[in-house]
Amino acid sequence: MLQKYNPKNENIQVWVGDRLYPRSEAKVSVFDSTVQGGDAVWEGSRVYREGILHLDAHLDRLFASAKALAFDHVPTRDFVKNAIKQTLEANGMAEDTLMRITLSRGEKVTSGMDPRLNQKGSCLIVLAEWKPLVYDNNSGIRVITSTQRRNSPQFLDSKIHHNNLLNNILAKIQANFAGVDAAIMLDERGFVAELNDTNMFMVKSGKLFTPFANACLHGITRGYVLELAKKNDIPTEERNLSLVEFYDADEVFATGTMGELTPVVEIDGRPIENKTGSKIRKQLSDLMHASLPERCEKL
Repeated sequence: MLQKYNPKNENIQVWVGDRLYPRSEAKVSVFDSTVQGGDAVWEGSRVYREGILHLDAHLDRLFASAKALAFDHVPTRDFVKNAIKQTLEANGMAEDTLMRITLSRGEKVTSGMDPRLNQKGSCLIVLAEWKPLVYDNNSGIRVITSTQRRNSPQFLDSKIHHNNLLNNILAKIQANFAGVDAAIMLDERGFVAELNDTNMFMVKSGKLFTPFANACLHGITRGYVLELAKKNDIPTEERNLSLVEFYDADEVFATGTMGELTPVVEIDGRPIENKTGSKIRKQLSDLMHASLPERCEKL
């Protein structure tokens, strides 16, 4: 499913460094670490009428990722929030908006891998676009299993939300060639990790399951779903899950900021058959929307 371009985004204002620029002028240097090596961290955050969902949780993860990569001169939380506020106000955005908040290691004095060449401090980018949910949560999505394995902590810890996304992009390329929406990525032992862009859940016999977050991102929507399930007495278990278990599930769905809770209707050509009439995904989606007023922040 290819995201449609929204012409309203042609004239947006984008925050780069310390101020706003028109889209056509919003650029970073060829010496920026994002260009030189994908050396940046990022967060996707959605704006609802009620405010920005889980903003502080996203910023916590942004700063934790920057710390893991030993970034210098990281902007303060207040600075980032002010940049977000100015960006949204400049674009008149108060709902149906997806933000990509990027923090680069910054510009290098000369090209090279060594972070000591970054002597100008980190660079903040706030890109806010008019963007509805990426997937159709009524019809759902079809997926395949990728041959591309998801990174585990022994290679590159997926808890760092970094901009080097080639691991995921290679899986998405396979999905594109197969004519489906996304690809399941397995861990190094062959258990399901996540989709190339979102976390995964399955329901079997009234119980909600999700893979351990060993080789996948600790998704904020993933954590939100687990919290809602436990608060509402939905039996929940995190464990190693194989593809065969997903094939035979009553419900399978993906979770992420970009698409909320998206049904997966087919895996590797096998339709997901809801033999029990389970409605746990819808129940969780309804609970999520009902709790938006208390979970969203207005700046």
